[in-house]
Amino acid sequence: MDPRITKLAEILVNYSTEVRPGDRVAIRGEAISLPLVNETLRQTLRAGGLPTILLDSDAFLETLYREANEDQLKHVSPVEKVAVEEMDVVIFIRGSENTRGLTGVKPEAQALRQSALRPLRDMRMERAAAGTLRWVLTQFPCSAYAQEADMSLEDYESFVYGATFADTEDPVRHWTEIHNMQQRLVDWLKGKDTVEVRGPNVDLTLSIKERIFINSSGARNMPSGEIYTGPVEDSVNGWVRFTYPAVRDGREVEGVEFSFENGKVVKARARKNEEYLLSQLASDPGASFLGEFAVGTNYGIRQFTKNILFDEKIAGTIHMAVGAGYPDTGSKNRSAVHWDFICDMREDSQIIVDGELFYRNGEFVI
Repeated sequence: MDPRITKLAEILVNYSTEVRPGDRVAIRGEAISLPLVNETLRQTLRAGGLPTILLDSDAFLETLYREANEDQLKHVSPVEKVAVEEMDVVIFIRGSENTRGLTGVKPEAQALRQSALRPLRDMRMERAAAGTLRWVLTQFPCSAYAQEADMSLEDYESFVYGATFADTEDPVRHWTEIHNMQQRLVDWLKGKDTVEVRGPNVDLTLSIKERIFINSSGARNMPSGEIYTGPVEDSVNGWVRFTYPAVRDGREVEGVEFSFENGKVVKARARKNEEYLLSQLASDPGASFLGEFAVGTNYGIRQFTKNILFDEKIAGTIHMAVGAGYPDTGSKNRSAVHWDFICDMREDSQIIVDGELFYRNGEFVI
């Protein structure tokens, strides 16, 4: 057993979700991620948790999308409901044997399935905001993700375990330092209103009035390193050109540009897979509004890997998600979609908050 797997499992159980004796814990993982699933099970038992293992697979999803009729796509298993409604902790462990496995399935089938699962997504967000559900998402390093990142598996493993600090003696110390740095920023933003984002790839204004910035330091994403909020829904105006591809449901969408009027995406285009992009924005009324505005702060993640769990944390970037917002930020936007897009801010770019310079060329200046 790679000792870094044990260390990552300890982080998930003892730091990210703080499993306590008697906690009902769902551990959701892909077949390829079983080494980390099993070690997370071990650490959950040692912490006194009551574990349930749920096995996911891209292959299962592909079969569902290709074979299921409309009623079957709308069916939500009672097991899925229990995992959201009754668990105290949910630990998601991603893994994939083929990151493009869903490329050939119909977007309509995916949209129908997302709509059917939307009530569970909403409930998970609401329970998390209320403090009755603790959850974390991480990733097991495997060959498919390594190939996406143009790395060998060994190099990719080092990248993942380095980004999570699972290769250090005291990961909690590192995450505590990130938390303290971000808390200063979150405290400064409290009570602010108008945000202007300017640069060669963006010219946006939005309001964060009475919204809350979340200090994301490893409690829900591992790795983490971002501050985020839900902008006032009808406040976003301007345009943005995202500088990295966005990968979702096995499709890589490149060259995405959005124009906003009164919060809504009124024009969207992409150089690659534009039809899929437009289908997602049309999924439901909330899918074409921003549910999240965030700034990445993790200076340990230095390269783009086509994996949003890591890429959205890159220091010197901002990201925005169309669709569902997080209730604990004050966001009221609801959707079956939550799709993040990344914009580089490291050259000739700035963020101005209530007329005061907050961020310039990838660095905080307050």
